[in-house]
Amino acid sequence: MRIGVLASQGAFIEHIVMLRQLEVEARPVRLLRELDGLDGLIIPGGESTSISKLMRDYDLVNGVRNLAREGLPIFGTCAGMILLASEISDSDVEPLSVMDITVRRNAFGRQRDSFEAELSIPVLGEESFPGVFIRAPVIVRVNNGVEALARLGDTIVAARQGKLLASAFHPELTDDLRFHRYFLDMVAEHQ
Repeated sequence: MRIGVLASQGAFIEHIVMLRQLEVEARPVRLLRELDGLDGLIIPGGESTSISKLMRDYDLVNGVRNLAREGLPIFGTCAGMILLASEISDSDVEPLSVMDITVRRNAFGRQRDSFEAELSIPVLGEESFPGVFIRAPVIVRVNNGVEALARLGDTIVAARQGKLLASAFHPELTDDLRFHRYFLDMVAEHQ
């Protein structure tokens, strides 16, 4: 199994380390040709405006969009979730528009308002999952075929639509491998 991690900006190294702990071939993706031969792709957290700009500059937007439409499993965390969305309610960032969700950026406030919370994510088992929220977005609307996987109060913070997975939090900044393992199970189903 070969998983690419978009390495334009953000927490891509942490995803690569976590994937390697799960004994999966993980490689950074910076150029269009590096999308070839992938079994799955992770778009990490970081700054959505910067990641979006770098994706345009390196001609990755259509490549990633096409792979998503062809059914390649893609996992977006934080800024990655923003980029997967069909609509961003409060930004001029151009999303990939592949996941039928509307997101709001920085929903919990600024950097100093970052926090951790224990989340109930039934698809990962009964034990709570440590959610690390850093200038996190939220999902304000889900549409057809989107399953809410986790909530913080009434707010959706993780969702799945077919082979697309999104989280407002950063599972790569924890020691808990379950969310990445869940994504790898999605990839295995696709093969």
